[in-house]
Amino acid sequence: MKLLGTILVAATVFITGTIVGHTAKADPGRFMDMKSPVRAPIGHKQFCRDNRSACPNERYQPVVVKLDEARWKQLIAINAEVNRRVRPMTDDDLFGKVEHWSYPVNGYGDCEEYVLEKQRVLIKAGWPKSALLITVAKDIDNAGHAVLTVRTDHGDMILDNQVEAVLPWYSTPYRYIKRQSASSPVRWTGISDTRVTTVSSVSR
Repeated sequence: MKLLGTILVAATVFITGTIVGHTAKADPGRFMDMKSPVRAPIGHKQFCRDNRSACPNERYQPVVVKLDEARWKQLIAINAEVNRRVRPMTDDDLFGKVEHWSYPVNGYGDCEEYVLEKQRVLIKAGWPKSALLITVAKDIDNAGHAVLTVRTDHGDMILDNQVEAVLPWYSTPYRYIKRQSASSPVRWTGISDTRVTTVSSVSR
């Protein structure tokens, strides 16, 4: 299948060019290993207070998107469009705070602003909310980072502002910590990420 081949080629290129010399589990699984409920990030709680319509206290049936050719192209296009449109700026410079989650203000933001905007644009394009999950990770410098996980029948795909390609979660150089629940936008679930990657010791 052309779509699946494209995904695997992208993942292989990324792994070869970025994580050569590091050992990984042979089959980490197409989907993240979700564990017990955890607390939502402080920034997400603040975002929900400021944007109540984006965080309804409701539950819904989780959906896995069938990733056909049209959906795949749309995912790539929206990821690229938001990455081009939003310009990087720290929360400290933009809001005068170390941590603040918001939709992009005047076209600027850090990783959370990129994620929130991608989630909003994809929902407007008809993608189900339960398949578009804000996800918190540690990057290769062991710093906090946020990406958008898209749950598809080909596995969990990652939309990122640091890497242009849309990749399977296991092909990215991050250690995943927790993400929004697929059943509720205000609940979060821990992630058991036991892969050996470029991220060394990460405190949970």
